[in-house]
Amino acid sequence: MTNKIQYFFLIVGVILLTAGLGAAQDVTYNYDQTVDFTKYKTYKWADVEGSMHPDQLTDKNIRAAVDTELANKGLKKADGDQADLMVGYEVALNQEKQINAWGGPGWRWGGMASATTSTINVGTLVLDIFDPAMKQVVWRGTATKTINPSGDPQKNLKNLQKGMTKLLKNFPPPPAKK
Repeated sequence: MTNKIQYFFLIVGVILLTAGLGAAQDVTYNYDQTVDFTKYKTYKWADVEGSMHPDQLTDKNIRAAVDTELANKGLKKADGDQADLMVGYEVALNQEKQINAWGGPGWRWGGMASATTSTINVGTLVLDIFDPAMKQVVWRGTATKTINPSGDPQKNLKNLQKGMTKLLKNFPPPPAKK
């Protein structure tokens, strides 16, 4: 009987470890492979019509995180109406079930364990970079688990900044090989 209990907790441990790894931010991106991204030097923000945006503070933090990453890539925010690129985003919140399990006193030696489930919000941010001259999106990135409101504003900001760094890691894409 003891082997069965140990096997059960081994399985629960593996599930929890896997769930913890799954909580990491996931990013994907796609881009127009015919575009020469080296020609872009400036950008400005545009609102994506009909998209969902968070509260003003979160919006400000998102824009600041993107601004920082684009500046690190050598792009400058345009002061006037003209810019090489337009940048817009939208967010979505969905919910996932999370399993929380822990062992009671002496669980390794046959003690009892408990498990609960809870619902967590998982935020997805979609960032579109648009070429106004071509009138089309040239780069799109998606980051999940980036907008995940918690009670700690510093944790939220750190998570957002980490997500934007990861999302824009591959922007601009390298020139096409000929």
